[in-house]
Amino acid sequence: MKQIRTYILALGMGCLAGLTSCSDSWLDTKSTQTVEGDDLFSSTSNARLAINGLCRIMVQQHSYYGQSFNGEGTMKLLYGEYMGETFNFPYMSPGWYPIMIGDANYTQSNSTIYDSYPWYYYYMLVSGANAVIGRVESAEGSQAERDFLKAEALTFRAYSFMRLSEFYCDPWYKSNNGATDGIVLRLNEVADAGENTDMPLSTLAKTYEQIYSDLDEAIRLYQSSGLTRDDMYGDASSTISYPDEKVAHSIYARAALNRQDYGKALSEAGLALGDNYTLMDKSSYYSGFDTPNDEWVWGVYNDASETIWYYGWQLYMACNGYYAQNGINVCINRSFIEQFPDTDIRKGLFLTEKTFLSEGQKFTDVIDANEGQNTGYFISEDAYNKANAYVKQTVPNAVEQGFAYASLKFQATGQPAVGCQPIIRNSELLLIKAEAAYYEDATGKQSQDALNELNATSGRDASYSCTKTGDELLKEIKKYRALELWGEGFDWFDHKRWGDPVVRHGIKEDGNFSGYISGTYGFTESGEYVSTFWKWILPGRETDYNTAIDYK
Repeated sequence: MKQIRTYILALGMGCLAGLTSCSDSWLDTKSTQTVEGDDLFSSTSNARLAINGLCRIMVQQHSYYGQSFNGEGTMKLLYGEYMGETFNFPYMSPGWYPIMIGDANYTQSNSTIYDSYPWYYYYMLVSGANAVIGRVESAEGSQAERDFLKAEALTFRAYSFMRLSEFYCDPWYKSNNGATDGIVLRLNEVADAGENTDMPLSTLAKTYEQIYSDLDEAIRLYQSSGLTRDDMYGDASSTISYPDEKVAHSIYARAALNRQDYGKALSEAGLALGDNYTLMDKSSYYSGFDTPNDEWVWGVYNDASETIWYYGWQLYMACNGYYAQNGINVCINRSFIEQFPDTDIRKGLFLTEKTFLSEGQKFTDVIDANEGQNTGYFISEDAYNKANAYVKQTVPNAVEQGFAYASLKFQATGQPAVGCQPIIRNSELLLIKAEAAYYEDATGKQSQDALNELNATSGRDASYSCTKTGDELLKEIKKYRALELWGEGFDWFDHKRWGDPVVRHGIKEDGNFSGYISGTYGFTESGEYVSTFWKWILPGRETDYNTAIDYK
């Protein structure tokens, strides 16, 4: 049998048991058609454990890759934010600058763990999803339960295919309407594929056809089941990690936005939101993004009983997490955040100029302007004290912050890195509506209404009012998307699909980035597209073993 990367379904059971790592065997092709696999799908009650295992994989340290690789948290931080424009991590910049600037030695090296991890992780989810899709119909239980479980697996597969295309494929606007390479569309368990496990790349158009098809079928099955995730997992501590119909519509909206299928993105975002939806008030917005609330559509669940210790996302991101406790802060782009009015509650979650400067002072008077791990660190005791008086007044759970423009947005529920993570929120869906409507409604009214709903009606900025049209309206949509979703893993992916360069201003340019990572990335000074910044190379762990890929 040819070798490909796959995982046996028993993996889900192991993950459920709280293990901190799953099989390191990237190329294990043992048949899933085993007694253990048959037992797992003997009933819908057992099959639920397989879905639970997929949820658990999303917040688990994968030991082959090491400390920083833990599912969705890694996708957010290492790929979505490190390579983006609005996120600044001064302490990490000297050592991690090759990743942060999209150095071709990393993005185009098919033997690095940074290149292969997204492929490994999302195909691990695909492998488990395929086993559920192929086997659940024979499980003992009601047809409603079988329908719901299959719908969840299809949702996981569609999400994984979409994410893989975001890493390893061209953005749609560079794809010749989808004619360029897509991904490997593995739709069956290895046992069902027989000896034909080598598979070519699809086109990007075919990739999105499959994503759409999976989501169409998932939505049909959710509806035919008549069940909700609360019905299926009512005994769980939280149901936020389990997909449902709203999650499927939300992923559909994201995928359609990526594909520049704006009519579909608009309709799917509307179906996901429905007629009644919740947006966080200020109290909820300031509570740390670590516990699900009614604005969350889908998220990663994590509590102290399932901690992955020093591998968790909150370790880096939380203002009361392990790194923050040791004087290391994640920060926002100074040039970006200072564009917003002080009336915006989201601006209030960062140590902006008003929180630390005294009259007559300049930014460079109070921070370390040298190049290194302390670029942006307070060197003025007065500025430090003023900033941290604001910290304690604003987010009492936060520890003292040492860097200007440090973030107070995220918290941990336990140490060193415990807490849930949002994957999709209603705010994102409103922003999808705003962006998609920009291309569908020439008047701009639908986009304006969505922005006003997100910003003014929600109370994020009661004084906000959008009347912009044309190019200025699109800039406004992008700006508020970047603010609302800051730190949640969208920034590099958004710049990629927009075709916008990543621009970071250094201290000498009145910004707060060190010289290690300041500059313009993704496009040359003359405006030429730099493909190596936007498209990770296919990992050698696929191309070395899959002879059906003619890879040059």
